[in-house]
This record gives sequence, C-alpha cells and structure tokens, in this order.
Amino acid sequence: MFDLNKFENNLKKYLVFLQMEKGLADNTLISYKQELEKLKKYLKKRDINHVELSELQAIDFIKSEATKGNSLPTQSHLLSASKSFYKYLISEDKIDYNPISNISFPKKWRVLPKYLTIIQVTELLNLPDMKKTFGKRDKAILELLYATGLRISELSHLKVENLYLNENFIRVLGKGNKERVIPFGEKAKKYLTYYLKNSRSLLLKNKNSEFIFLNRNGERISRQGLWKIIKQYGKKIGIHSIITPHILRHSFATHLLEKGADLRSIQMMLGHSSISTTEIYTFVARDKIKKIYDKYHPRSDKK
Repeated sequence: MFDLNKFENNLKKYLVFLQMEKGLADNTLISYKQELEKLKKYLKKRDINHVELSELQAIDFIKSEATKGNSLPTQSHLLSASKSFYKYLISEDKIDYNPISNISFPKKWRVLPKYLTIIQVTELLNLPDMKKTFGKRDKAILELLYATGLRISELSHLKVENLYLNENFIRVLGKGNKERVIPFGEKAKKYLTYYLKNSRSLLLKNKNSEFIFLNRNGERISRQGLWKIIKQYGKKIGIHSIITPHILRHSFATHLLEKGADLRSIQMMLGHSSISTTEIYTFVARDKIKKIYDKYHPRSDKK
C-alpha cells in the first residue's frame, strides 16, 4: 500500500544526501526531485509501497514514462535518478535489493551541439549598447561566456573573489563542486573591467553582493535571466531558432578545436569529467574540415 509520508520522508533524506555527500548543485537536485515525483505519481496511482516495488513493476513504470513521448536523454535521466534513489535506500537498510538495477538505459543517439560561426558570434557580441548600464553588463557577460565556455549557471554564481583580472583567469566551482581554473583573453578582460568600474556599482544600489553579475534589483542575476538576455540578442540578429542555453559554450569549444586546440585542454576548461563528453565536438569539427576539403581539394568529386 502506498505510504505518502514514508515516501516523502525518504525522498527528502535522499536529496539531503545528494547535496551534502555528493555535492550536487541545486539545479541537479531539483531535476532529480522532478524525476522522482513521476515515480511517486506512478506508485500512488497503483497503490504500491515504494520499498516493495518489484522489478516487473519497475519495468512497467519506466515503460509507461517512455510511451509519453519523452526524449531518450529524458528517459535516461529518469532511470538514472530512480536507480540512484533505490541504491540510497539499500545503503540505508530500507530495502534488500534494487528493483531497477537490471533495467538498461535507452540507447542514445549522438546529437551534435548547436554552435555559432565566428561571424555570428562577432555580431552577437557587438549588439549590447555600451552607452547604457545594462549594455555594459551584457557585453561583459557575452564576452566572458565566449572567452571561457562557462555554463550560464556557473556564470550566474561567479563571485568577485573568483575573478583574477590581472592574471586573466577565473576560478569556477562546477558540477559536483569541482573547481577549475579558466583563462580568458584581453577583450574579455577589457569589457569586464569596464563593467566593474562603470556599471556594477550602479546596479548594486547601495547593496552588498559577492556576485559579479547583477540584475536590476542589485541581486545575483539568475540562470533564467542570463538565458533571457542571450535569447533577446539572438533574436536581433535572426539566430533565435538555433539559440540554446549553451550556445556560446558550444561555440567556444568548437572554435578552439577548429583552430587546433587539443581535446584534453578543452575538456579541462569545460569541466567535463570524461574526455568522451568532450569528443562530441570532434564530430562538429570533422564535418567542417570535410566541407573545406570538398570545396578546395582539386581531386574532390564534389567540386
């Protein structure tokens, strides 16, 4: 029989465990909770106690979610969150076995990241009005995103103490509370310095904040706020249809690879735990190289 209080209690403890022991970010915790809310809904509808879930019932749950038209990454995330939850319950002696452990992840298709051309990036970065307070801020935001490949959530949480302007690098606390150091160039430095001297103090409005980028209320600009800024500028140059939250991050990695940067260095700057994650950009670069070959080689059949 489904026990709501028991499920909610175990879910709450599990999320605390992920935060305290695994060091997962708030956004990750929210996504895990959302996935396990789907499990709760399934258990409640079928009146099943979550600690008595059978393997057949677990399979039925995963299949029922898959038939809703969810993408393969979404299905994989649900399965991962569910497996992790039951693994935690085993560690806490709540159950004796994991009913989801033998369920395989759906096969993922390799999806190439969307990125901008160097010309498109230049157009995007030139849009902010440097005569305006928010234009100075937005210019610094866009320049730093492209210069470092930061996730927008990482940029949102970037603190003044993490910025080393004289040395041209920043310290970032990424996924899993893993710290990394990322260099940036003179252009990003120029506009960051200009923003800090001429705009940030106006946005603070007599408030104190440890964060670099602020909203109109003098508070840390949110991930959603940053995403809105990027979309608005993308719309102005007609690229809103391909804009994604990580568009400048993908462009950063792709352009570095096209210019000859080694994959391991790009991996370190992006904060990927596995080189296989970074390798996706090689497919983008190979496609570009193939087009160049087809266009310029005298023996190419496509000339």
